[in-house]
Amino acid sequence: MLKKLVSQTAIYGLSSIFGRFLNYLLVPLYTYYFTATEYGVVSEFYAYSGFLSVFLLLGFETGYFRFRSDNDKAYSTALSFILLLNLSIFALLTTFNSTISGALHYATHSEYILYFALILTFDAIAALPFAKLRAENKALRFASIKIFEILLTVVLSLFFIVLCPKLQAQNVEWLRYVYRPEIGVGYIFLANLIASGSKFLFLMPQLKGINAGFDWRLFKRMARYSLPIVVIGFAGIINEMLDRALLKYLLPYDTATNLAQLGIYSACYKLSILMTLFIQAFRYAAEPFFFSYAKNSDAKIIYARVLHYFTIFCVFIFLLVTLYLDFFKYFIGEEFRAGLHVVPILLLANLFLGIYINLSIWYKLSDKTLMGAGVSLFGAGLTIVLNLYWIPKFGYTGSAYATLACYAAMAILSYFLGQKFYRVDYDVKNVLGYMSLGVGLYFANVKLQPLLHWQVGCLATALMLLYALITLLFERRRLAKYRLKT
Repeated sequence: MLKKLVSQTAIYGLSSIFGRFLNYLLVPLYTYYFTATEYGVVSEFYAYSGFLSVFLLLGFETGYFRFRSDNDKAYSTALSFILLLNLSIFALLTTFNSTISGALHYATHSEYILYFALILTFDAIAALPFAKLRAENKALRFASIKIFEILLTVVLSLFFIVLCPKLQAQNVEWLRYVYRPEIGVGYIFLANLIASGSKFLFLMPQLKGINAGFDWRLFKRMARYSLPIVVIGFAGIINEMLDRALLKYLLPYDTATNLAQLGIYSACYKLSILMTLFIQAFRYAAEPFFFSYAKNSDAKIIYARVLHYFTIFCVFIFLLVTLYLDFFKYFIGEEFRAGLHVVPILLLANLFLGIYINLSIWYKLSDKTLMGAGVSLFGAGLTIVLNLYWIPKFGYTGSAYATLACYAAMAILSYFLGQKFYRVDYDVKNVLGYMSLGVGLYFANVKLQPLLHWQVGCLATALMLLYALITLLFERRRLAKYRLKT
């Protein structure tokens, strides 16, 4: 049984990480073929979709897992509600399409609203069939559909954005039936829409479960359980996506310039990919481990060690990207590189997010989930206030600092609450020491490179080796102490 659990966890985790990695590979395509203003449009719509996706599910995916063992109508009840909710919202979005597109300053591209209404509808309805696959232990089918959707998005993006313009230049006759140059950046949305629709077709067999009927009493229980999850999910989306939703409206320039600034910021945000992927992988592996190890006598000692080594590796990623930024910058188009100065800030913010994930074990193991939600809401409130205050003054740099301040504050608050309700003797001194060492080496590179005039990458390599040497010296002593204790 344990072997099966481990194998399925690996399938779910690797498919998710692989999917995110493939999505990141589209960033060079978008930033080399589209202007910063056009990419800003893409970033804005995907920011909106993050918020809407929370409301289009209302926590019923989790609610299904909670009640599926209590009542065999849990799936059909949840799916019936999600279908009704999403079809109703889709009808509203299409009915008021012109009004919404005008309010968002896209009156000439009202089709964008239609594309995203369809994408969000397909994705929200598909969430319950995906949950059913997980509940039925069909991990391979789950992963294969997810990966197929992303691969299809990549293939269609390459077809519309790269191949079609070349075929048009060659006057290929059939192309006029499938390609119109004026759609431009809309082809990013169309590729996503076709892939989402294809995924929905693969999940049609799971939709038959709706035939079991609707249980009103069960629905009320599911709603009471699920709706608070929306608050937590919405708080998380605010922390992650609010800055990209606000930049267009709070920057003091014209709409086109604001969108260009948003595009630059979003592209540079993607350069934190290595940190993001590592934290995602860690999350998949760590959460089951933390819970399963909780009853062991040395659990708190192990939790402290996990945070210690997690920090060491995250600082390594921070240095790898920031010291070699002259090479990583080619991941995005030249127009977008004006925002490279925010990359170290965002990497440091993600490091704090990873630390917060480690520290958050206190409320999960002490059944203080309501307090954990309070920490998330505190972070969301701080994100809102700082973005409203800093964006008009500092532009997207203010958004980067707001992200850093939010995750740092959440980590600090979570640490002190954890010490009260589930005390773990984390080695705070060494954790802060490694973080300070990483930031110090980064600034050393910034200050010394213009003075030494070394070939690009040589100083970075020397500083990376210095970090490795210092870590090795300190950790050899620490490991020797652990051996003596055991």
